Amino acid sequence: MLDPLDTVQSLTSLTVQNAKSALEQGLSAIRSGQSAFDLQNLTAVDSAAVSVLLAWRRAAQDAGVTLKLKNLPSNLQSLAKLYGVCELLFDAPPASTGSVIDPVSH
Repeated sequence: MLDPLDTVQSLTSLTVQNAKSALEQGLSAIRSGQSAFDLQNLTAVDSAAVSVLLAWRRAAQDAGVTLKLKNLPSNLQSLAKLYGVCELLFDAPPASTGSVIDPVSH
């Protein structure tokens, strides 16, 4: 079930084709006070997804909040690890129910 407060939960892909609109969607949500994004429905990602997540993270930091990314698909986790940005995106240990990357193990 979608969380009506999570404006990016409906994303099923985050690729170069929709990166600009996804970026704006997330930035708008952060400006509105949202601090957690559930990415459980993402099935298609590419390197643009990592860039978008980094931009969301930076915007949240600028707003003085910690962005929590929940239920990241394994392909997105692999890209973050490949690019060596786990510690930039995820500075909390994984939650017991979500798939958040543990930067210590990467």
